[in-house]
Amino acid sequence: MLLLTRRQTIFAAIAASLAGRTALAQSAPAKVRIALDWTPNTNHIGIYVAKAKGFYADAGLDVEILPFTDTSAGTLVSNGVADFGISSEIETLTQRAGGGDVKMVYGVVQTETARLIFKGGRDDIKSPKDLDGKTYGGFGGTWESALISAMIRNDGGKGDVKTVTLGTSAYEALDNGSIDFTLEIYTWEGIAAELENRKIGRFHYSDYGIPDEQTTVIVSSDAYLSASREHARAFIQATRKGYAYSVDHPDEACELLISGSNGALMNTELVKASQKALIEGHFLKSEAGVIGALDPAKAEALGGFLMESGILVDANGAALKEKPDFSTYYTNELLD
Repeated sequence: MLLLTRRQTIFAAIAASLAGRTALAQSAPAKVRIALDWTPNTNHIGIYVAKAKGFYADAGLDVEILPFTDTSAGTLVSNGVADFGISSEIETLTQRAGGGDVKMVYGVVQTETARLIFKGGRDDIKSPKDLDGKTYGGFGGTWESALISAMIRNDGGKGDVKTVTLGTSAYEALDNGSIDFTLEIYTWEGIAAELENRKIGRFHYSDYGIPDEQTTVIVSSDAYLSASREHARAFIQATRKGYAYSVDHPDEACELLISGSNGALMNTELVKASQKALIEGHFLKSEAGVIGALDPAKAEALGGFLMESGILVDANGAALKEKPDFSTYYTNELLD
């Protein structure tokens, strides 16, 4: 009887030890990697806030913010190097059409943040039609010429411009007259220009017939979403909490972004002015209170525009002949 009791005690101790190890393994945070589309800036603020405030840790996640590289975040996600990435709606639509395993899962901004810009004070540029025959400073995107030509034509022009690839700052190129116009992200580059007291003229894309875009989005892949659905859901919901916190506590959020950038962000005035613009312009949170949701109507309209412009091509580089089902290019399910 005593021997049996001792054996029972030993077995119970072993079982308890194994159970403890299993519980420890189960409680270990899940590793999640997100790739940035550029050096840290206010488009990323919700991610840095969620990490610093422990929102990811509370969700059982260990989030690694991968540094910006020359390889697009969408490509890194499609190839399994990152689980999530910061991208644009246009880039995601074109990459998925070309066979990339990339899907939009979070709308960082609710409306277009980009602008067509030119040096202020020019009497010869009153509206996009006046850009006919002038020189555009481009960035190498296949969609740029379609965007610019459409804006000019919709304003009554021909849409014929000269294009050069920028090898310097867009604003410097405008100043020295090597180009007549270019594109900017107003909520960062535009704010920086204003702080430098640069006089800049701007045209909103949507004022001239271009579908509104959720310029910055977070993407993942069908492969990751299938294999790690609950981790993906936990990440997106903690991320939304981070962006919501940044809207309600902008000064603290800016400090967390700056401190988390490992020295990449030194201009506190720019960071705070940019966040102010994102909040007051209802980019991070719409006037209706929407945060993070992707707009099906915008994806459909923008996808249709890219399709009609011949921008969407398959894996072989051939223009798509049939319109894709754009509802498969995004999901809002992780927000629920």
